[in-house]
Amino acid sequence: MNKTVPAGAAILLDFIRETEVGRKDRASYDVIYANRQNRLKRPLTTMSFGDVVDAQEGWLKSHGSSAAGAYQFMRATLIGLAKEIPSVKGTDLFTPDLQDRLGFHLLKRRGYQAFVTGELSLVEYGRRLAQEWASLPVLADTRGRQQQVKRGQSYYAGDGLNKALVKPEKVEAVLRQVLAVARQPVEEEPAAPMKREEVAPVTAARPASKRKAVARSGRFWTWLLTAGASVVTALKELNLVTLDWRVQLAILTVIVGFAVYAISSMPVVREALGLK
Repeated sequence: MNKTVPAGAAILLDFIRETEVGRKDRASYDVIYANRQNRLKRPLTTMSFGDVVDAQEGWLKSHGSSAAGAYQFMRATLIGLAKEIPSVKGTDLFTPDLQDRLGFHLLKRRGYQAFVTGELSLVEYGRRLAQEWASLPVLADTRGRQQQVKRGQSYYAGDGLNKALVKPEKVEAVLRQVLAVARQPVEEEPAAPMKREEVAPVTAARPASKRKAVARSGRFWTWLLTAGASVVTALKELNLVTLDWRVQLAILTVIVGFAVYAISSMPVVREALGLK
């Protein structure tokens, strides 16, 4: 079955094909009226659409009907389809895919979409299908092409050529199956899993230091003044001012060194100096 044909319509076309030609395999697409396809010079599916239409004129005269293919298309029907479907060209091969597309178009022409949505009753759609395919019966008493016909008869009963080939109960069962399939909710394709992006670890921002600037640190000035005062006091108390200036300088250097070490050990000073 052509992939463009919906599942529900495909079920109905399979049923029609089997009813019309007595089979639904690949060979069903090569059948012509009265199973005279063996008299053709080449299989129907290897002929072009235009060649089939041309040949049907002769079949109508010799066989009494121009029905061709899996869905037994009449010559007038194919000519009409070519006008309605611009994509169909006379050079296109009369393949199974093309025949399925044409068959689906006939279903739509008879009200397939309205039937699926519930705008058209099962009985009425059955009558319209019987108008398209003579082998299908009407599902209720109605006026046929030639005369008044009863449920189960062909719409064309009385023409001496056509008759229904299947029971109306079978048609009703198939149409209900078509509805069940056609009305099933369309399953959405699962969304592709989102790719987990690698996230660089976030380093907590170091809080701004609340330490005071060195120049504003009371501890800094306390140590500095204390060190200076200690030096002066030591020189006076120890009477070191009388010592040689070199000794005084050495003592002063040691005292200042201790003071500097003490001051530099302060966190705020180390941070200001870039020390760890």
